[in-house]
Amino acid sequence: MKRRDAIKGLSLLPLAGVYGSALAQGATIASNSKTGVLGVLASANQTGAEASAEVFRAIGVEPIINCRGTFTIIGGSVELPEVKAAVHAAADNFVQYDELAAGVGQHLAKLTGAEWGMVSSGCAAGMKHVTVACLTGGNPEKLIRLPNVAGLEKTEVIIPLYSRNYYDHAIRNTGATIITVETAEELKNAISERTAMIYIMTGSQSEEGPLSTRAIAAMAKPHNVPILVDAAAEDLTVPNVHLEQGADVVAYSGGKVMCGPQGAGLLLGKKSILQAAWQASAPHHGIGRNDKVGREETMGMVAAVEAWLQRDHKAVWQKWLSWLDTINKRVSTIPGIKTEVREPNRLSNHSPSLSITWDPKALHVTGDEIVDEMVRARPRIAVGGSRGENGLTGVSITAFQMQDGNDKIVADRLYEVLSQKRTPKSTAPVAAAHDVTGRWEVNIKFANSESVHNFYIEQKDNWVTGVHQGDFYTRDMVGSVEGNEVKFQSAYRVPGDSLVFSFSGTLSGNDGDQMTGRVHMGEYLECTFAAKKVEYTTENRRSIKIPVGPPLST
Repeated sequence: MKRRDAIKGLSLLPLAGVYGSALAQGATIASNSKTGVLGVLASANQTGAEASAEVFRAIGVEPIINCRGTFTIIGGSVELPEVKAAVHAAADNFVQYDELAAGVGQHLAKLTGAEWGMVSSGCAAGMKHVTVACLTGGNPEKLIRLPNVAGLEKTEVIIPLYSRNYYDHAIRNTGATIITVETAEELKNAISERTAMIYIMTGSQSEEGPLSTRAIAAMAKPHNVPILVDAAAEDLTVPNVHLEQGADVVAYSGGKVMCGPQGAGLLLGKKSILQAAWQASAPHHGIGRNDKVGREETMGMVAAVEAWLQRDHKAVWQKWLSWLDTINKRVSTIPGIKTEVREPNRLSNHSPSLSITWDPKALHVTGDEIVDEMVRARPRIAVGGSRGENGLTGVSITAFQMQDGNDKIVADRLYEVLSQKRTPKSTAPVAAAHDVTGRWEVNIKFANSESVHNFYIEQKDNWVTGVHQGDFYTRDMVGSVEGNEVKFQSAYRVPGDSLVFSFSGTLSGNDGDQMTGRVHMGEYLECTFAAKKVEYTTENRRSIKIPVGPPLST
């Protein structure tokens, strides 16, 4: 998967719900409010990773062994020792932040060969600052107007359709108008005096084809339109591959591949743009004031870049392979298990992984069920789902953010859950107790508000199809009814956004005309719903006269 592919598929959307609900469903977690965080830190019996785990347990949160990769929702990456040392050292002194930014910019330029560098409060914040720089050119009168772009000469950002993603909210937040293009001809026609910037997310289509970075640069340069490349989870290359291909600025996430501070981002490229981007960042006021990066994260990010350039990457790769080998040897002894070690050569999320697959009819369990089982009890282990050919199911293990000693723990736990003797499950659904066909008025209670939605449902046997009408969006819905239990799911997708609502509830009332339950909203957590079937009355029945010709009056 490239940088942010994880959120593009439904298989990864339940992450937040799985981890959030695990606490409520009996994961072995105990809070020790008497000891507290300070008590754990002061204990002479806790050191290193053990102390880190106990800090979280002191507030009732059970840590996770990360076999998935650098996902922000489970912490991104573990900071390198050099990064932690730099963060702590920076915390003990004061410094003027503009002087710090200038020193960092020059130092990063020397390290990477780029014209300039900047540390932001995450990759998305860096994207926002660069966009502001391209909208305002460093003019503070324009800066303090944003997100009102009225009167600005540059107001538009062009994005190829393949690059539209959740993270381009950082660009939209500035007030810029997004122009989405699908072809080179559309891009040529879209470039105008209003074009502030072109944004590209890295991937196969940015590497080759009619809208590759090189091809876009050839069209943009004659018009002096800058290009921002989002390479958040990629390996840092020196000299930088994206700048060589014609990008003006490239943005990285600090808390992913480089194992820097999770709250930091790295920007490399044209000095004038990055100096205007720094002006749009805290501690300066304006639209970027809320994206504050501290001296601690700044110096930690610089240390991460230095450490990256000094690292023996081949040796690290071999260590990762040895961890996967430990797991592979253990689970391969289970009859029916197939394994494959994958070594991708892509720049993004560059890590070997282990695919473990099996026939679900033989082991009587699916990969998704194993994913849930692994994360719900101690030791909590986050693994990915995997699919094989010919109906095989499975899980995947990504080595990148595993830590020393994790391989043995993961191997033992996987062996335990995969070697369990399980009884076959009945594939026949329980007959539906009620027919839910019709219109339903659905009251959804969000965290701090309520909305009335509508379901328009058609049921055949156990299966449901229909429409979910929300506050702003109407989308198709599918689901099932078994006994009194209902499960519905709707999905809304547009360039740059998607919403998946999964309803699970129980029918009640006269002839099943009411339902209540929970709404699982993927990364947007959970809420509750209560629905009632709409009864159509006969009060307003009347015959309709169809006109026989054009109107004689209006």
